[in-house]
Amino acid sequence: MNNNISFFQQIKEDFFMPYECDPAINSKLELFFNYPGVWALISYRIAHKLYMKNWKRLGRIIMGISQMITNIDIHPACHIGRRVFIDHGTGVVIGETAEIGNDVLIYQQVTLGGVNLEKGIKRHPTLEDGVVVGGGAKVLGNITIGKNSKIGANSVVIHNVPEESTAIGIPARVIEKGRDKSQLSHNKLPDINKELFEYIIKRLNVLEEVFQEHDEKIVIQRDQELEKIYKIFLKTIKE
Repeated sequence: MNNNISFFQQIKEDFFMPYECDPAINSKLELFFNYPGVWALISYRIAHKLYMKNWKRLGRIIMGISQMITNIDIHPACHIGRRVFIDHGTGVVIGETAEIGNDVLIYQQVTLGGVNLEKGIKRHPTLEDGVVVGGGAKVLGNITIGKNSKIGANSVVIHNVPEESTAIGIPARVIEKGRDKSQLSHNKLPDINKELFEYIIKRLNVLEEVFQEHDEKIVIQRDQELEKIYKIFLKTIKE
């Protein structure tokens, strides 16, 4: 994943990422005091190198100290590629067998967790190149989030997400496919739960009218209106 870049070039690249990804940064001083994600990644680079050379206990100690300072928990055995940026970072957890590609953006409170307690197998997710994971999202198990895909804030992902898709919800559903070069705009994501409840409520109203009014024309008209809502809902949760 490191594309033959040297260790020190990798560290330099990690330090440069806030200038690429965060318009709020104004000085190098802020880099030292306001970007725990950068420091957690640099600690990981050191710990991972030691861990892979069988200095496992030392690698774990380094990441334990890093966790106390940054409030970001990264297992030194996981694999993290280039130009990864952990924005804000508080509460991020990245498990032992997780794999993260290049140019990945991770927001605060994200968990790349496992759902299996068996040792010696891959238990954590793989994020391919260009993935964006919104704040509070939980990506669980040995699943793959495809290249350039986006995960909405607070979503719980337990199934594979195809390349160049957007997934939201609990459990997460793919709501959009196709290349989207923009960053994840949460204000533009549909509320699939709201649309489902709206459909159910209106369907119940139609059934009530059948029993109360017995007016076939009104019932048919309302039912046609309801079908339009239902088609919009199905389009929203297309997979």
